[in-house]
Amino acid sequence: MPDNKHDPEGVPVGLDDGDEAFPKTCQWTNQQQALAHFASYEGPTQSQQHIKPLHWYVACRLVVEGGFRPDEITPRPPFEIKKQRGEWRLTYNPELAQGGEATVLGGLKTKNVDVVVSKPGLGPVLAISCKGMTGAFRNLTNRMEETIGECTNLHITYPALVFGYLFVIRANRAIEAAAAISAPTDELTPAKQLKANDIAMALGGEPVESIIRFHSALRELTGRRGIRNDVSRYEAVSLAMVEMADGELGKLLTSYPADSSPLRLERFFEGLYLRYDERFVYSAPDLKSVTQRLEWSSDSPAFGAGMVIDYPPRLS
Repeated sequence: MPDNKHDPEGVPVGLDDGDEAFPKTCQWTNQQQALAHFASYEGPTQSQQHIKPLHWYVACRLVVEGGFRPDEITPRPPFEIKKQRGEWRLTYNPELAQGGEATVLGGLKTKNVDVVVSKPGLGPVLAISCKGMTGAFRNLTNRMEETIGECTNLHITYPALVFGYLFVIRANRAIEAAAAISAPTDELTPAKQLKANDIAMALGGEPVESIIRFHSALRELTGRRGIRNDVSRYEAVSLAMVEMADGELGKLLTSYPADSSPLRLERFFEGLYLRYDERFVYSAPDLKSVTQRLEWSSDSPAFGAGMVIDYPPRLS
């Protein structure tokens, strides 16, 4: 798996802010690496470099865990597939990777969507929008209009589209802000140069009020089950908070959202797969040869290439 742009486990390296060598194509990335990059990124967010590895992680996961064909996903993940002796074998091949976003026809306007699965003859069947905020959490609720509009726009044209919304937030703690006040400015890491509006977790360990309100608003936008349901709801929504402390950087905050919340990241992908199978596999058996998700042979070369996979592969 290694190549000249990866470390021995095939993980992208050297993704510095403003780095002209930042990869333009989808890289093999797992959750920890994608979120660690988001947590440590120092450059301007307009470039989307802080969130791109999360796009790659989602695209790769849709292949390895979801069983979708890599050539039907945008951005195209670095895999190829072959059927041998009745089993599908998955191979890591970075030369096949592509970048970019898919342009999807909406009811109001076309929209570039971060990760899209398209099936021949059917068009986009599953899409995921990835967003992230590193600070200024007081403005979180301002995102709701954009969030609702994006979902409504695409569901008008494609009511069967399985649409997911993945939102990540830096779990900046109030204790880090206190450290910033007491330490010299030139010794601070970016994670500790915090303003009051950039604090996500209060001193007691609970999220600040703006994040609680945002969570409540997102709960009302998830769980769309059928194509006749409200077009402004997503099939799945996740709110993920990312640890910022040394030694924990890039890990998911386990205390929030609560275990009972439908916005836990652990429930996000399984919810998308369930809705997809209901609409495009079980309800349309005549299209099964096109829509059925593949299962990979357990001895696929990709699984022996040093990949660190933090979710269960879809094995035959």
